[in-house]
Amino acid sequence: MNTSKNNLLKKKAVLLSLTVGIFMFLAKIGAYYITGSTAIFSDAAESVVHVAATMMALYSIYLSIKPADESHLYGHGNIEYFSAGVEGLLIVAAALTIIYSSIHDIIYGVKTEKLDTGIWIIGAAGFVNLFLGFYLIQKGKETNSLTLIADGKHVFTDSFTSIGVVIGLLLVILTGFVLLDPIIAFIVAVNILFTGYKLMRESIGGLMHETDKDLLNTIAGKLSEIKKEYWIDIHHLRFWKSGDKVFIDFHLIVPFYFSVKQSHLEEEFIELSLLEVLPFSGVRIHMDYCKENVCKYCNYSVCQERSEPKSISFNWDNGKLLGDPVYSTK
Repeated sequence: MNTSKNNLLKKKAVLLSLTVGIFMFLAKIGAYYITGSTAIFSDAAESVVHVAATMMALYSIYLSIKPADESHLYGHGNIEYFSAGVEGLLIVAAALTIIYSSIHDIIYGVKTEKLDTGIWIIGAAGFVNLFLGFYLIQKGKETNSLTLIADGKHVFTDSFTSIGVVIGLLLVILTGFVLLDPIIAFIVAVNILFTGYKLMRESIGGLMHETDKDLLNTIAGKLSEIKKEYWIDIHHLRFWKSGDKVFIDFHLIVPFYFSVKQSHLEEEFIELSLLEVLPFSGVRIHMDYCKENVCKYCNYSVCQERSEPKSISFNWDNGKLLGDPVYSTK
């Protein structure tokens, strides 16, 4: 997928999320005024967060797709981590508001009416959000957008919240135990609080360039798959994500008699290979030349400059790729 198509998909997905979010909020706030239900209020409060967070997501996607410039040499992609963090913070704020309202109603009591109407409205909203959340997460993975994935997870949470509210209100109707309404709202809020925490945690991890284990396994697996016998060692592997882009760099030891052109062709081959599994990656390789004490690690059987036969083998595992040159760790 080319960059322009990728960016267009992001914009369409987040605009759809914003449009649906506004309609869901209006429906839920209407249901709250009709019923007076604390549980429905909790669902409506989360929809307010959805609208605010999606507006932030729209701005972050607009900013993240801007090309690199003199003031942002690596582009503007990190705004997506900030956006996900803000969304997580807003979710936490909504959860705390719901918890406060729930405790207040448990202590002082609550009066509800027309719960059957509220059930129909909230049930329909939950059904719509279930499909929207799935769509956003799918498009987020397709476009490698943390913002869309975060928004999709939030919408999924909103959907599960609505389902929980519907079940709770049905129990209120069946049992006549009105205090179930704020109790259910409290339980819903705790679940929302956990979702917000996870988003904030993921955002902080991204901004701090925390190692993504799955991404590391993808890179390491591809390098091991395409390894050539004259690639003596890869070390000091580093990578980080910014928006939908992955920046990768490492050192590669090749025979000292390779020309600049040969070394460049190796780098080009590696970059094209990594693009197969990471379509929006950029690769920079520092070429190191071998020395006499490297021969014992080298698989290049036809080398005419060998000073000693190969006698030591090692695995190209994650620890090796992240670590020091092989000759300094043995």
